[in-house]
Amino acid sequence: MPVKVDLMTLGSPLRSVQRLAVDAAAAGFDGLVVTEGGRSAYLTCAAAALAADLDLATGIAVAFPRSPMVTAQTAWELADATGGRFRLGLGTQVRAHVERRYGTAFDHPGPRLAEYVRAVKACFRAFRGAEPLAFEGDFYTLSLLPAQWSPGPLEVADPPVDVAAVNPYMLRLAGEVADGVHVHPLNHPAYLRDVVLPNVAAGAASAGRPVDSPYLTVPAFTAVGDTDEERARWRELARTQVAFYGSTPNYAFVFDLLGAEGTTARIRERQKAGDLAGMAAVVDDDLLDHFVVTGTAAEVAAALVDRHRGIAARVVLYFAGLAWAEDPEALARWGEIATEVRRRIAAAS
Repeated sequence: MPVKVDLMTLGSPLRSVQRLAVDAAAAGFDGLVVTEGGRSAYLTCAAAALAADLDLATGIAVAFPRSPMVTAQTAWELADATGGRFRLGLGTQVRAHVERRYGTAFDHPGPRLAEYVRAVKACFRAFRGAEPLAFEGDFYTLSLLPAQWSPGPLEVADPPVDVAAVNPYMLRLAGEVADGVHVHPLNHPAYLRDVVLPNVAAGAASAGRPVDSPYLTVPAFTAVGDTDEERARWRELARTQVAFYGSTPNYAFVFDLLGAEGTTARIRERQKAGDLAGMAAVVDDDLLDHFVVTGTAAEVAAALVDRHRGIAARVVLYFAGLAWAEDPEALARWGEIATEVRRRIAAAS
């Protein structure tokens, strides 16, 4: 299976993201994965689509604050703008953000997200004229789409719909309803092999869907540099991110798989004390090595291939967008990773 290498970025000022898209394409990246924070992932994707020929994905956009119809229409337009190179990545976010920041419902997030995906796909079929819009579920009912309000059919395929999933339940749900899975950045090879793949396959089998080669988009922490000092700086950023993500109680099992039981509890203890440095210090070098790849561009590429071949359809360089923001000329080195990963995969095929 060929592996594509993408750059991860937050939703960004639109003119800035156009420059990023041009530079990412020139550097050799296959695409951009846009995660939603304070800015809309969809508008960022639209700006990038109009600036460069890249694969684009929301990774992820928050589902529940937008109706399935609004999301479907937006994804449809992005599929059109990219010539079929857009993937719709959806996630639940957490209760506090959904209820208190977005002011919308969160209860039953798993079943709600599964129904949301089905509703979006029903909209796609209606846009094409394949069937009337007649979706009835427990959370969403969509039954009106006059011709004048439909965006109409596309000359490209429907955009794939991926979902974010971490725990076994959500991974099985993704296998049942989605076209792919956005793996959480807090990942390591044992988690991918022993948790992600079998649960996605089990979900697909339960729904009578193909179980071979699930489409996984996998973020990767990389500490790339030609000197020890350069690599150390990115390792410390990765250590901070692992501690930040690892403070979530529901993610504790990701550490437990490595025999590092109690890691989340120790991180949370430091978090409650307001000790950010102490949170990161819980993640020692041996533990960090499970989550981050370190080396020169060529060494990082080789390690990414070893970790992800046969598992990931897309590897996303988590820090590449940050590297570009700090120094656009530095992106060439990160692009070397994408080029070398593709070369090694092709040579092994």
